[in-house]
Amino acid sequence: MDVYEAVESRRAVRAFSDEPVAVETLERVLSAAGRAPSSGNLQPWHVYVVTGDPLAELKERATARALAGDPGDEREYPMYPADLTPPYLDRFAAAAAQRYAALGIERDDPERPRKIAALNTRAFGAPAVLFCYLDRAMGPGQWGDAGMYLQTVMLLLRAEGLHSCPQVMWTMYRETVARAVGAEDGLTLFCGLAIGFEKEGVPPLRTGRADMTETVSFIGA
Repeated sequence: MDVYEAVESRRAVRAFSDEPVAVETLERVLSAAGRAPSSGNLQPWHVYVVTGDPLAELKERATARALAGDPGDEREYPMYPADLTPPYLDRFAAAAAQRYAALGIERDDPERPRKIAALNTRAFGAPAVLFCYLDRAMGPGQWGDAGMYLQTVMLLLRAEGLHSCPQVMWTMYRETVARAVGAEDGLTLFCGLAIGFEKEGVPPLRTGRADMTETVSFIGA
């Protein structure tokens, strides 16, 4: 699989099979991902990969919180700006409507928030979840580094025939995650990344993207 194919086929999968992912495959991916760009070569990411019984227990604990209507732990950073405006708000609304309609959750369902949270805390059935942390002393540049690292991981997973789904949602249950992985107090949970093989028979969902002309300007071309 070449790079263009990996980029084109990468999408946030929200239905995984229970087929386990070989540890050797994850080690190969994460070893190669260490070559991701990193300003000053700080390599600021701290990664925990959870599988098997520890992941099952984590899913159970987080899902119990979600179904109980637990609003979650105090946020360490906002998931989105509080005052989103067009075109960003329009893109967000369209993607959310498409995503959860595909999962069978209607917008006017009074249980919608709990159902969405519970799907996320089960990691959509993924047999492996990667949790990416950053030292609290790190700044915006290092958060950008973490994003480039995770994108590298996701593309390498595609090269291995695997899919993934980034999940910032896990930050809502960061204390539960921290206890499960033994994360140090000085670390901030950036996000989780569900990893696995796509479940067969589930129609693939691919949200649209803005045309390049909306986001790119060529100067001097």
